[in-house]
Amino acid sequence: MLKAHPQVFMPEEKEPRYLADDMRASYRYKRGPDYPETLEQYVSLFAPAAPNQLVGEASAGYLWSQTAASNIAALSPDARIIAILREPTAFMRSFHIQLLQSHIESKTDLSKALALENARREGKRIPFRSHLPQLLQYSEQVRYVEQLRRYHARFPREHVLVLIYDDFRQDNEGVVRGVLRFLDVDDAQRIEGAEVKVTRRYVRSQLFDDATYWLPRGEGSTAARVAKATIKSVTSRRQRRAAVKMLRRRVVLREPPPVDEALMDELRARFKPEVVALSDYLGRDLVALWGYDRV
Repeated sequence: MLKAHPQVFMPEEKEPRYLADDMRASYRYKRGPDYPETLEQYVSLFAPAAPNQLVGEASAGYLWSQTAASNIAALSPDARIIAILREPTAFMRSFHIQLLQSHIESKTDLSKALALENARREGKRIPFRSHLPQLLQYSEQVRYVEQLRRYHARFPREHVLVLIYDDFRQDNEGVVRGVLRFLDVDDAQRIEGAEVKVTRRYVRSQLFDDATYWLPRGEGSTAARVAKATIKSVTSRRQRRAAVKMLRRRVVLREPPPVDEALMDELRARFKPEVVALSDYLGRDLVALWGYDRV
């Protein structure tokens, strides 16, 4: 929605994450985008911006990162920071699904993934395909007060806008107009509502997920290239696309299991002190908004 504003430029690559030193991948994940590795590459993302446009990007991992706040301040001390916070257990469940889809996580059971945090902190039980194992510390993702303090320590309070995801879901336009005022750009522009993308499907098999990605491209292993050549000789492009789509739907993806309410209750009890602290820090009753008053 911000990208549509004529006074704002944001690059096509939504999350370049360059300014988070601690989000460097352990190896080149070929299915991911080409993240900038140098300052020159990072700055070039904004080259198409007009002289009168503000420039920005949306690397969500900057909130979790231990280094992003100081790196942003060093590069642009007058930067405006916008953070959107989500109820911890809902975020954690969604984040787990996202990590499964990007092959960072392999445990499809969230409770088992959480139980491995200590071992993984010591470099043990890391999925062999995981290119960002540092993200497997789920609990660190929702330490919101600690995260916000890193930004408040480096930027004036009035340069940090903290939003609540529930407000954005309820009133897209109103929240975005508030963001435009925060950025000191014209907030009278017409705003087109945007449907928030919600992750709904689990990756059932990461092996088959890779196969359905590489096979149509004839990349990956020699077997994949041979298979593509063989299949291509007896099928049309339309048939191949339909077959891969069907394979993904039936073999690779599945609906996520129902929410484990017992686990959610356990996590709410675990993170209630964080929500209480965040409520005090922001001066807003998130305990009641997020239902933690019943925990």
